[in-house]
Amino acid sequence: MLIKPSTAIRQDYTGFSALCHSTEEPVVLTRNGEADLVVMSWEAYQKAQARLKLQGKLLEAERQLESGVEPVESSAVFNRIRRRLDDAGE
Repeated sequence: MLIKPSTAIRQDYTGFSALCHSTEEPVVLTRNGEADLVVMSWEAYQKAQARLKLQGKLLEAERQLESGVEPVESSAVFNRIRRRLDDAGE
């Protein structure tokens, strides 16, 4: 994790933005030597949100399996998706 003083964003926004985009990780901004804000590129934020959403779905599936819900075969899932795509294209 990168840690930068808050002056880094004020003194060189373009460079700070490039840093955030190149690392694709959160950057901690400090104020008076203490962590104050966390900044990341929009793309990194979207990826983080997608990961959280996927983790939630995986946890839900795991709970369903533990409660005895029968899993659906992958071929049935893909067939359902193909039908939806075909219906949407018509």
